[in-house]
Amino acid sequence: MANKESYAVIGIGQFGASICDSLVEAGQEVLAIDINPEVVNELAGTVMRAIVADAQDEDALRELDIGNFDHVYISIGKNVEASIMATLIAKELGAADVICRAENVNHARVLERIGADMVVRPEHDLAKRLIFQQLNPSMVDYVTLSKETTLAELSINNPKFFGKTLEELDFRNRYRVNVIIIVSQDDEVNQVPQANDIIQPQDKITVVGNINDIQHLNDIVQKQK
Repeated sequence: MANKESYAVIGIGQFGASICDSLVEAGQEVLAIDINPEVVNELAGTVMRAIVADAQDEDALRELDIGNFDHVYISIGKNVEASIMATLIAKELGAADVICRAENVNHARVLERIGADMVVRPEHDLAKRLIFQQLNPSMVDYVTLSKETTLAELSINNPKFFGKTLEELDFRNRYRVNVIIIVSQDDEVNQVPQANDIIQPQDKITVVGNINDIQHLNDIVQKQK
């Protein structure tokens, strides 16, 4: 189980409710906030606390001590003004990590400019992920960490890599990525790869780097000859 931290979720629509469910499943304690009493009542038996409050009311959020939560999710739907105000208030009250749901690219830009630590557009992001995986079917999985950095898991199918050490393959200088995990065919996980670790057939490596460099490496490690 992950270490427990404090979470507040403001706006309990479909996305916000999914965030709450995922956090509860992970054993985390969650404060859920919404202006709709019916929505709050539905969650009351699931999360640690469910409160009826207006996200644009600074006094209400201050009373709930929003500034001291480790993570604040602002998942207000189509009310863009309320989303922006809630983000401003949460940051002004001292919230260290504010993650916001945006309706569109302009909404996302505003949220970033007023201090949101992360902005997500679920439908847009899901579509991009779906298309990316269809265009790169051999890439096992990937996570975008920032505009410049991606983490991805690649299967090694190119015999030219087999039986060679990480030092010999020199991923950092040749391909501009860092190998951070190796998973063997038997699902043994090497979380701290060393220079003398050897790549075996069907190993999977987790790498960090620029997405273009990762795609280039993925094309190479998939070659069968």
